[in-house]
Amino acid sequence: MKITDEMIDYIGALSRLKLQDEEKESAKEEMEKIINYMDILGKLDTEGVEAMSHAFPVKNVFREDVVMPSTDREIITANAPKSKDGSFVVPKTIG
Repeated sequence: MKITDEMIDYIGALSRLKLQDEEKESAKEEMEKIINYMDILGKLDTEGVEAMSHAFPVKNVFREDVVMPSTDREIITANAPKSKDGSFVVPKTIG
């Protein structure tokens, strides 16, 4: 596939980039290399190859939730400057 100047201008506009002429030429060359490589990959026989989503096996590293009794509210609010009915009292921030 041949990448045209119009394609580069369009992609630049989508990316909100203002490319100089040298940058446009470089981008065209790079995109042509990418497209050519994708064509090569498209010719590979992948019959029987299992699809994968990660390069390495993924496992859940989080522990299961365990229900445990909570700490007593009186202990939690004991060091608070102000508390009321087992909750912290904080200054009003919106008038």
